[in-house]
Amino acid sequence: MDKLTGDCAQRSSKCQVDFQFAKNNKEHRTDEISTKRLIVRRGQIFNIKVNFTDGSNPEITTFRLIFETGPDPKKSNGTQVVVPFTKSINVKRWSGIISSSTSSEWCLAISPSPTAKIGYHRLTLQHIDDQHVKYYIGNFVVLFNPWCSEDEVFLNSDSQRDEYVMNETGIIYVGSSDYINHVAWNFGQFEEDILDICLKILDNTPLYLKNPSKALATRGYPVYIARLVSAMVNSSDDRGVLQGRWHSPYDKGVYPGIWNGSIAILRKWNNDGCRAVRYGQCWVFAGVACTVLRCLGIPTRVVTNFDSAHDADANLTIDSYYDVEGDRTGESNDSIWNFHVWNECWMTRNDLRLGNDGWQVVDATPQEESDGIYCCGPAPVKAIKEGDMDMKYDVPFVFAEVNAHCVEWLVFGNGTKMRMDMNVSRVGHCTSTKRCGSDEREDVTGHYKYSDGSIQETEVFERANRIQNIPPPVKTLGLTLTAEKPIYNGKSVAITLVVSNKTSKKKVCELSFWAKKRKYHGPSENTCVKKHKQEITIAPNEEKIIPVKVDYKEYGRFPDMYNLMKLISLVTDVSTKDSAFAIKDITLINPPLTIKVLNEPVVQFKNVLVEISFLNTFPETLKNCVMTLEGAGLIEGGKEIRFKDVVPNEATKVNCDFVPYKSGLKKLLVDFDCDKLQDVKGSLNITVKSR
Repeated sequence: MDKLTGDCAQRSSKCQVDFQFAKNNKEHRTDEISTKRLIVRRGQIFNIKVNFTDGSNPEITTFRLIFETGPDPKKSNGTQVVVPFTKSINVKRWSGIISSSTSSEWCLAISPSPTAKIGYHRLTLQHIDDQHVKYYIGNFVVLFNPWCSEDEVFLNSDSQRDEYVMNETGIIYVGSSDYINHVAWNFGQFEEDILDICLKILDNTPLYLKNPSKALATRGYPVYIARLVSAMVNSSDDRGVLQGRWHSPYDKGVYPGIWNGSIAILRKWNNDGCRAVRYGQCWVFAGVACTVLRCLGIPTRVVTNFDSAHDADANLTIDSYYDVEGDRTGESNDSIWNFHVWNECWMTRNDLRLGNDGWQVVDATPQEESDGIYCCGPAPVKAIKEGDMDMKYDVPFVFAEVNAHCVEWLVFGNGTKMRMDMNVSRVGHCTSTKRCGSDEREDVTGHYKYSDGSIQETEVFERANRIQNIPPPVKTLGLTLTAEKPIYNGKSVAITLVVSNKTSKKKVCELSFWAKKRKYHGPSENTCVKKHKQEITIAPNEEKIIPVKVDYKEYGRFPDMYNLMKLISLVTDVSTKDSAFAIKDITLINPPLTIKVLNEPVVQFKNVLVEISFLNTFPETLKNCVMTLEGAGLIEGGKEIRFKDVVPNEATKVNCDFVPYKSGLKKLLVDFDCDKLQDVKGSLNITVKSR
């Protein structure tokens, strides 16, 4: 259908309409998007004035309201709704009243149904008896309404609505369960063009392109909208927004860590004719999905699951196969991600049995197909915790991400396999989201699973049919691997291996240790940063401590965006061939960025000067240095600053100015990149006073 325009250019010449944009949009909490066009929420009244300029004096009782959406409006699929004027508003359906009138002007109060289809709508006044007599009133947009108790996305908390619908910035947690890091993200859902782009995404789904009427029939249901967004934010099987890539080269796009927010991604997709933007990874997919869902009015937050299982064969077990050099053999597509990021959306699940309302997992990262397409969810968090595997959508996959058992296998040169270890509690830790109303981390692991070893956990395992697990063999050797914290990028990493002899006989063992670069989503690279082997003798019932160090000169040869290493150790009894295995992922901590405003107070439409500083803690000069800044309401489209090389132990300062164009609490996001470092993130909350 025709796109919405601020002045309703296609309005009939028979009447003039005052949509009271500023007043209505403020009452509907959409004035941050625009005050030049009408954007309303379901189940809430808006008011307009119609002045008849054709000299007629229409009788109130002879006209009705017609609301239409889509290219071929029909009553049968709800894309055309015909409403007579009534004496009072019925907020449970489309309704309208004439609140006052004169000989040439009507004041109308209109309420969209709390189940109305979201998107562009046309409003027409039509004569009841002579349908050729009509007044085209204009276009407006309808969004979901978390403030309306009759809407399926109703969220009964002002603070949570402020956070999960209205907040244009957020925090996404990354790193590892041992060292939880975070990056600020610019959602920017209230930039005016973003609304049209989000609705354009819905109009580019395969079903809509093939059969718009059928697609529009479900556009009032948040369950299906969330599922569509999950599918359309990735481009695996449609005209989606982002193409995923988890390894170099990124020469046909940008590496995912460069992004600070969703705005640039969505605009690029829109401006490039709906061609996928290159490239994204899980936190980028989740950030963009959060923008789209919040923009449409669905309460949404970003959630990170650390030590997240990817159960490719759906058997609730993650099998990892290693050769005698510590390399994965590729016999399984299962993996464990250092972290994986998805979204939670708040909604009622009228399509499921009672008890499944509330937060729903929606994951836009393309991992496995669901009903033939790459999407995931919405999966009720309550169903995941209870192991209710029959609940729609994709509960078994998400259940495995937080609960799967992990089995490590050693593959010998002749192809024989030996199970080295089984861990029933390695996955699903420190599940994190930004706390409502603050920049602190909230741990929501307890929403997804019962505590290890509890009676409830056992019951859930049985309900999820997890009786397949075989008890691990009795071990005569023990092996633990720890890294001294904190672990700073640019410094040596101190590691301690402890081998224990659990028998009454002396053992002579071969100990192997490998440090490998690692991607956050599971696979370690073939390049081995460090390899250490030695023969050790352990007295009966004793422990032997072996220190190992990985120097910067060893791992610094391979800089990347992840700052992750996988540490692997294997100890084998030379005589009996009994073995023990230990594995650990570590995160290298980047030097922090310090950001401060130099000319407070910050005032809307007035120049602001900020200073960004950091200390080079690396033993090498940092070259090709660039800072990238962005922030909703602060900087239109972002800003890039290149500056001189930074020598070891030098503290450098970079100044930048910009003119904020919106008032209120805003967040400035900074990304620093150079030849030795990628994606060093920083952020600063800035309160912008109205001019």
